[in-house]
Amino acid sequence: MDADAFPTPDVEVESLTPAELKSRIDGGESVTILDTRNTSDFEEWHIEGSNVEIANVPYFEFIGEEIDGELLEQVPEGDPLVVLCAKGGASEYVAGELAQAGRDVVHLAEGMNGWARIYERHEVTRYDGPGTLYQYQRPSSGCLGYLLVSAGEAAVVDPLREFTDRYLADAEDLGAELTYAFDTHVHADHVSGVRKLDEAGVTGVIPENAVPRGVTYADEVATAADGDAFQVGDAEVETVYTPGHTSGMTSYLLGGSLLATGDGLFTESVARPDLEEGDEGAPDAARQLYESLQNRVLTLDDDVLVGGAHFSDAAEPADDGTYTAPIGQLVETMDALTADEEEFVETVLADMPPRPANYETIIATNLGQHEADDDEAFELELGPNNCAASQDALTGD
Repeated sequence: MDADAFPTPDVEVESLTPAELKSRIDGGESVTILDTRNTSDFEEWHIEGSNVEIANVPYFEFIGEEIDGELLEQVPEGDPLVVLCAKGGASEYVAGELAQAGRDVVHLAEGMNGWARIYERHEVTRYDGPGTLYQYQRPSSGCLGYLLVSAGEAAVVDPLREFTDRYLADAEDLGAELTYAFDTHVHADHVSGVRKLDEAGVTGVIPENAVPRGVTYADEVATAADGDAFQVGDAEVETVYTPGHTSGMTSYLLGGSLLATGDGLFTESVARPDLEEGDEGAPDAARQLYESLQNRVLTLDDDVLVGGAHFSDAAEPADDGTYTAPIGQLVETMDALTADEEEFVETVLADMPPRPANYETIIATNLGQHEADDDEAFELELGPNNCAASQDALTGD
């Protein structure tokens, strides 16, 4: 049976929105989930949390006249049990079957696709530059972005194509006009929104050093070279070239207070160096990353905040709920930042996680070499980002 063609269950089943589920998890409630997607999809990515119990039983196991006792034993009890699938159709059917078997259940409306559309905005309260700075968070993939608002103007860093309308609406709600959209690099885990925002009248900006990779639309947008500055209201956005994760990796110092480091440095890890040149070129890229961190990032004042383009399950949010941290704090807590070059390279190359799903197609899309409509773009980026090196070897924990 097609997962999108399930009949309406005989028993009425209540639904839960992705935002409501996220609120329960964030509130510390114990949440029990039955994920009915195929096992391979579940193993690639699923909802996690210290207060989340989750089991995987594929939806097709429930197709039949009635659920037998052996199958029911695989299904955890919940208060209620949250049943989910990819898009919501299969989970509603399975939840109905479980309800008829006497279980207390709800199903997740829109499934994991709905979960992937959760996008939250948090103010970075420790930002002390001109205007106000916000961090965008996409819990499903760990993607982060930034919105700087100052004196009636706004700029977004590392926008996602799926949320381009959101950036425009947020800027308007905050009394500003979105004037710039910056990419830190050619992303491998999500489809960039810079070109779509540029088409909407925002000035799209990509790193000058990313162009040689084969960017097809470089003449249609602005480029940022090391040391360039862009004015956003009363705030300045300064370009800081920080290669390593990619050859064009570029950070942006926002209002002199937060360095948006893209995939160069996160609050819990550093970049993986193999997504552009592969395993063969990874050692040289790791050495380049070491130089960038030591000579371009760690030379900034200790109280300058670092905000990466991603966070992982190992990251701990700051008091304001953002994944940001002062440079001085990261130097104290991340062994990789005080290692010598050879130790750093060896550590970063050890035990790297799997590459992001569909990363080659996503890179080609962000270079302009592959055309993806909005639906394909959304499907391509589902799943974890995996853009960081393994956290286990990088910290002193």
